[in-house]
Amino acid sequence: MIGYALKKLMYGLLVMGGVILVVFVLFNILPGDPARMTMGQRADVQSLEAVRKEFGLDRSKPVQFVLYINDLSPVSILDNDSVSQQKYHYVKLIAFDQKVLALKWPYLRSSYQTKRDVTAILSETVPNTFILALTAMIFATVIGVFLGVLSAVHKDSWIDKTANAFAILGISAPSFFAGIIIAWLFGFVLSNYTGLKMSGSLYSYDPFNGEILTLRNLWLPMITLGLRPLAIIVQLTRSAMLDVLAQDYIRTARAKGLSRNAIIYKHALKNAMNPVITAISGWFASLLAGSFFVEYIFGYNGLGRTTVTALEMSDFPVVMGSILFIAFVFVVINILVDILYAYVDPRVKLS
Repeated sequence: MIGYALKKLMYGLLVMGGVILVVFVLFNILPGDPARMTMGQRADVQSLEAVRKEFGLDRSKPVQFVLYINDLSPVSILDNDSVSQQKYHYVKLIAFDQKVLALKWPYLRSSYQTKRDVTAILSETVPNTFILALTAMIFATVIGVFLGVLSAVHKDSWIDKTANAFAILGISAPSFFAGIIIAWLFGFVLSNYTGLKMSGSLYSYDPFNGEILTLRNLWLPMITLGLRPLAIIVQLTRSAMLDVLAQDYIRTARAKGLSRNAIIYKHALKNAMNPVITAISGWFASLLAGSFFVEYIFGYNGLGRTTVTALEMSDFPVVMGSILFIAFVFVVINILVDILYAYVDPRVKLS
């Protein structure tokens, strides 16, 4: 198991290395001068040159890439001075001359627009996105499993056909289109009845109480983000339940006189949940990435909205940091799921 986990970890590191290379190349061929974005259009030549030197933009592209890797690596070679210590907050491992081999958190550099560390910017928005993705996944799982079981139990009835039609609609409708419709219908047309608004973040500002938690702003983006996984969970649950309900032990349970609810929820559903659990583990990471335009549509202050706004303003360090963070989450979740599968089913390690 340890060897299998180490192999998966190495694959994950290779994937992250490829993502870092693609992100660096992509955002270094885009038009625009980062120094001028930082200093403004009226900056003098000396100021621009100083900023280019600070970001390493006055060096060749290969050297810039090496410096970028050095910033991202948890073990880096840094200057042994107070400026670097304040910038990277490193722990000194080995000191030599004016350099030091140090242990630190990955440094995502600073925003061109606000001059703030990208890590600080992301740390303010990532929790909101995690809450949105988690609630969307819970919503999709609970409603999806319920509709899937209902559809399987009432096969070929109007309930089954309605659930299938809903699932097809949920899979076919893009999130940005569904978000616009849901925001307009429930946040504008029916807002007097729903009490919901077209836009709003998880926290709102009150002039008397300051920042307050506003859970009602979570409902519409949560439903929008959860529609697609909900539709897939409905189909997976229905298919798995139909397979399980056709098994011999289910017929035996019926012959013993067990109640319908006991057969469905105690025996059938338990054995039908494996593909659903697999879908949930994969969809959670996808929801983090899929929240980008959903958050932007509803004005929800999360990672997606921050990234789209930064992209509009050509604030590339924020965009690059967001992409690397999402890639890291995908890699970690996939490694954990693979290890879990190998633990549950040892045959996976041999495949």
